Amino acid sequence: MTDFADRASEREAIFLEESLAKHQITPERADSLSHCEDCGSQIPEARRKAVKGCTRCVVCQEYFEHEWP
Repeated sequence: MTDFADRASEREAIFLEESLAKHQITPERADSLSHCEDCGSQIPEARRKAVKGCTRCVVCQEYFEHEWP
């Protein structure tokens, strides 16, 4: 017989797996933009190669992730 903690742990594992799957790079997301979608500055080629599918420069990505004003 499973208890409450076992069921909660199982649900958490499923949720984590689904969340990670949403953020995986897929063929339609693999192309990086040459210019930042927020500020329009050029995204360095090294960043575009290192972060497949990037759409923002480093500064704008930090603002986006931290939701700074």
